[in-house]
Formats: sequence, C-alpha cells, structure tokens
Amino acid sequence: MKNRLYYGDNLKILQEYIKPESVDLIYLDPPFNSNRSYNVLFKDESGRDSEAQLTAFEDTWHWDMAAAEIYKEIVTSTSTPTNVKMMIGALREFIGTNPMMAYLVMMTARLIELHRVLKPTGSLYLHCDPTASHYLKIVLDSIFGMQGFRNEFVWKRSSAHSDTKQGSQQAGRIHDIIFFYTKGKTWAWNPIYTKYDESYIKQNYRHIDKTTGKKFRADNLTAAKPGGDTSYEWRIKRKTDRTADWEADLTKEYSSPQEGWEYKGIPPYKKRFWAYSQDKMREFSDKNLLYYSDSGMPNYKRYLDEMPGVPLQDLWIDISPISALAAERLGYPTQKPVALLERILAASSNEGDIVLDPFCGCGTTIHAAQKLKRSWIGIDITHLAIALQKYRLKDAFGIVEKEDYDVVGEPESLADARQLASDDRYQFQWWALSLIQAQPAGGEAGSRQGKKGKDKGIDGIITFIDDAKGKPKRLIVQVKSGKVKSGDIRDLVGTIERENAAIGVFITLENPTKDMKTEAASAGFYHSPDWNRDYPKIQIITIEELLSGAAVQMPGKSQTYKKAQRERESIGFQKKLF
Repeated sequence: MKNRLYYGDNLKILQEYIKPESVDLIYLDPPFNSNRSYNVLFKDESGRDSEAQLTAFEDTWHWDMAAAEIYKEIVTSTSTPTNVKMMIGALREFIGTNPMMAYLVMMTARLIELHRVLKPTGSLYLHCDPTASHYLKIVLDSIFGMQGFRNEFVWKRSSAHSDTKQGSQQAGRIHDIIFFYTKGKTWAWNPIYTKYDESYIKQNYRHIDKTTGKKFRADNLTAAKPGGDTSYEWRIKRKTDRTADWEADLTKEYSSPQEGWEYKGIPPYKKRFWAYSQDKMREFSDKNLLYYSDSGMPNYKRYLDEMPGVPLQDLWIDISPISALAAERLGYPTQKPVALLERILAASSNEGDIVLDPFCGCGTTIHAAQKLKRSWIGIDITHLAIALQKYRLKDAFGIVEKEDYDVVGEPESLADARQLASDDRYQFQWWALSLIQAQPAGGEAGSRQGKKGKDKGIDGIITFIDDAKGKPKRLIVQVKSGKVKSGDIRDLVGTIERENAAIGVFITLENPTKDMKTEAASAGFYHSPDWNRDYPKIQIITIEELLSGAAVQMPGKSQTYKKAQRERESIGFQKKLF
C-alpha cells in the first residue's frame, strides 16, 4: 500500500476512502484541551449562559445543527448496534446538549467508523485526558465490547503544577489517559521492556562478578515440584582456611579428599527440588554462572546487562513531554513525543502493518510509523497540518509527495483552488501559504476550524538570514482569494514599510491587473549583501503559477518552520529498552 495523507473531515474520509477491515493499528488524539475549565463543557447552550465562556471551546466541539444531525444519524441508522444507540441516548439524557455532548457524539460517529476499518486482529489506542475519559470508555465499551478493553495507560504529560499559590483548591492535573482496545480475540502484541529503577538495581543487583566486573543478582536454582533428575546432592569444596569461595567439585567420591580442602554435598532446600538436571548444573558451573552463598548453596548469576528490563506496565512516567527547548519540538501546540508513539507502534504492530491516525496534526504518528517501517494513513482537517507533515517527512526521512506517498484532498488545479476558496477562505489561505513554505500569521496552528485573529495586513511570514551579523529579516506574505486591485499592492507596500520587512509577496487566485504590476515594479528592489544581487521588493505570484512550480525570489534558503531532525534507520528497535 502506498502511504497517504488525507485533507478533510475524517468522518467522510473514513466512510469514502478507507476499506472495511484494512487497518492494523489506530492511534487517535482528538483535540481536547486539558487546561480548559471542566464546568464550561457543561454550560447550557440555550442562550442563558454567556457565550464568552464558551469561546475557547467552540473552535473544536459545539452543540449545533451538525452535532444534532450526527446524533440523529447514530440513533436512527440500521447499521448502528442497538447497544450503541441506547448508550448515546442515555448520555444525552444525563449530560444534556452542550459542548461535552457534542464531543461525545462526534467521537461516537468516528469510533463506529474506526471499528469498521480495523482488522479483526487490529488494535486501537485513544489518547484523551481525565475530563472526558470516563465517558469515552463507556463509548468504547459499547462499540468494541467490554471484552475488547485491554489497558488504561496513564502517561505523565507534564511536571508538577504550582497552582496552589494562585488559589487552586485541588491537586495538580499532570497526566493523560490512553485507552487500549482490540477488536477480536487475537491481536498483535510484542513485549516491551522498560529500564529498571535505580533503587531496584541497588537492592537486587548487589553482587559484582570478580572475573567480568558485571553486576548480577543471585537467582534461586530450586523448584517446588520435581521434574526428572532433580533430587541429587550438588558437591562443592573450598579451602579449609576459607580464603576462597565455594566451587563445584564433580568428583564421585570424597573418601580421600585433598589435604587443606573441605568438601560438602548440598541438597535442595527442604521440601524442594533442583530446578535443573545435574548435566545442566555442570554446564552452568563450566560457564562460571554459579554463585555460592556462605552456606554453599549454589545460585544462578542473573547479569544485569543481559536482562530485558521490566515488562511494560500501565503507568508511563519514563517518557517525558516535549519541553520548550527540545530539539524534537516543532511548535505545534498538541505535539506528542515520538517516543510515545514508537512505544505504541512497537507493541501493537509489526513491520509492513498499516497504521492510521485520523487526527494526525503535525504528524508524530506518521513519523513513528515511517521510522519503524509501517505503512501509514494520516487524516487532518487543516491544510496547515498537512503542510507541516510534508515538511517533517522531507526533513526527517528525505521522502516527498507523489514519489513516496500521496496527498488526497489538496487542490491540484486552478478549479480545485477556486472551490477551496469558496468553501473556506482561511483554509485556502493556509494552503496557499504552504505552497511557498510561509508560516501563517494571525491564526492558531492547532485550530480545527480555520479561525484567525487580526492579521494587520500579514497573512504569512518567511524569516531568512542575509548579512554577516546573522540578524533575521522578514518576508511578508498576503493572500487574496477574491477580486484584486492596485490598492492592494499599495497596502502591501505600506505594511512592508511599517513592519520594516525586506520583501513582500502577494499571492492571488485571480490574475493581477496591469496597474498592480506597475505598482509592484515601482516599489524597487531589495539588495542582498550576502548574495550581492537584487530581488523585487514586491512580488506578485498567482496560484496558477505556484501550481506550475513558481517560487518566491529571495536570498538563500529560509527556515520558516523548525526543521525536524534527520532520522537514521532503526535496527532491532523492538528489542531495545524504552
């Protein structure tokens, strides 16, 4: 299967493009803000409450006609299981019609589709926070069946919160929930091990091998039940002055012991048996794998560096969140660590399996899947997210669209661009900016609905370095999807002067007028001291030209988005400690 990124509503993408029982592993991290007031989610939407209290939440989930229609579709569809209908109806009666219920309705519709596309041997991981996790578990139990529940992982997503000084009267909330469900009775599971705690090592691996210098623990060599040749005495000896430890003596008789040595036959502990045959014990002895206690009882040497670690548990405190200064950080507000997704993919999928992320954001799941040699499908509803993923894949792995993977849903022609502009001008703007790798200005990178604030005549920014002192300079971008005129260029010139920017780029869906070209030419040139050449101060580029490969004229290479680190090929990944 060729890897794919889809732009659009994941519900429609799932219904129209993803075949039933075709996906091995699903990870989803739907938008949900842990820092948002819990009470706001349950505000009545009849108009009696202040809309200002809902502003922060309505970009993502809102009880409106769309939510009501999806609710109706769930409860009236003949394909919806009866228990799911009863569940969502009971939740609405209990919760009411508010943002929380809108969230649960939208999630239920999508989880029904995700269950449909999952293979019978497939697994699903749902990442959420405690605000709604208890409701989501009910939804998952209804769709996957209670027998499909495997784990509720708790991931420590941040360090301690110091809210007490600000008057907080509750404990700090520093963890997320990740639910693990399977569809059938069998599923992929590769054992994962984590590092031992230092206190555990200090307490249990107290011994140092005199020959190798390696740490080991003494492991019992007896068993509760017999299993063949397991009732013998293990014969040992040591010097009578006890200057040497016990060692094996495999001679048959002690009738004529060598002078200066003491001899002893060691039986298993009372009411127990040796766990290994005499031949196996001799093999252990020959390989210097036996450690004798003061009493002479043999023990097996369990070397620390040969132990896999602690089998994976459901409390994850060993994967740190992405700090503000982390090399991995790309600036996306809900970005998760690659290590988190690597753990999930390594545990519940194998090379070549298909991994799906229906809320793929900046592409951490896609990144981990590519690194671990899984096939992948990513879906997101913003062109900004799709653009970030394309940059990330190129920077980290050197792979590019069309050659190595497909992007479905982005405009490929002028007609497609016109349709996008008609449907959503902000999404059109973000898509147009992605064509020149400009960073959007005035909007939230993580917003799912394309809303933006006041841009002061700036839709996008490209930062570049063009002097020996390394001082950053800016290229300002404006995007227009409607009719354009010469006054737009004069406004851009004014913005360039006000912001003290080096270059201005005007991207237009419509062809520029003759007067616009004249205004742009009269703005003159920006002279590059590093490259010793001139670049047009104001550049007009049409969408049609960009689709044909046109580029901004500017000095050197820009670095609009933080570059993802280059990945090396993973070898034996599933065997390494997390």
